[in-house]
Amino acid sequence: MKPDLYPDLVAVGSLSAALEATAAELAVDITVVPGAWGGPSSAGIAVPAPGRKPLQVHIGAVERWFSVSGWSRGAEMITGFTTDLRDVIRAAVAWGGGGSLREMRAQVPFLECSELAEAHERGPAAVVELRWRRLREEAAEEPEFTEFGLLVEAAHAQPRLRQLSPASSHWTLCFLPRTGYPCKPVVAIDPARDGDPYRVQRFPHGGLIAEVGTAEEAAALAVAHLPADLGPALAGSDEDE
Repeated sequence: MKPDLYPDLVAVGSLSAALEATAAELAVDITVVPGAWGGPSSAGIAVPAPGRKPLQVHIGAVERWFSVSGWSRGAEMITGFTTDLRDVIRAAVAWGGGGSLREMRAQVPFLECSELAEAHERGPAAVVELRWRRLREEAAEEPEFTEFGLLVEAAHAQPRLRQLSPASSHWTLCFLPRTGYPCKPVVAIDPARDGDPYRVQRFPHGGLIAEVGTAEEAAALAVAHLPADLGPALAGSDEDE
């Protein structure tokens, strides 16, 4: 920590101690836990709301600011930057209160939430719909890689694949049973490129099932290798199982 940027933190020895002191000034009872980044420049604030992880807080290295991040069921729901530790405590209170994204932003204006976070709040079906829309838009913006676009559309045309959460890793199309992170895909398809066939795989980068010549064949084969009892994507991550 730079003394010229964080004299208040240096005076008490750590971000955690500064958060506790600020909460005491505001007459707010908080429990500070180790931060995800580790060390004296990172901290977490435990919250009582079910399903919500501790609010993560860390400091800027070049300018004075405090960054906050709130995760729930594998999704980052709120973020924000402020120069005032009192704002961080207010954000922790709002996050711990279990209110909606709109309510939290009204209480603490520096908080922000993404379109994806808003979809997570509506439910897993909204997340799946948004991710498919973004994926199809991404494919349309790659006219020189038509095989990827053909694969996306062929997969989207399959009802059982369309109800899963899609993701792409180095153009490999993955299908996930949950909308949060981390989550292992149930099947993946590597698009045809440079004359190679489409590859249906168990994992994003391995576990070959078969090679086929068209995107439609690849999508149909992926469906055939889905677990029989697999339904629409669920909220949460593998950690929630």
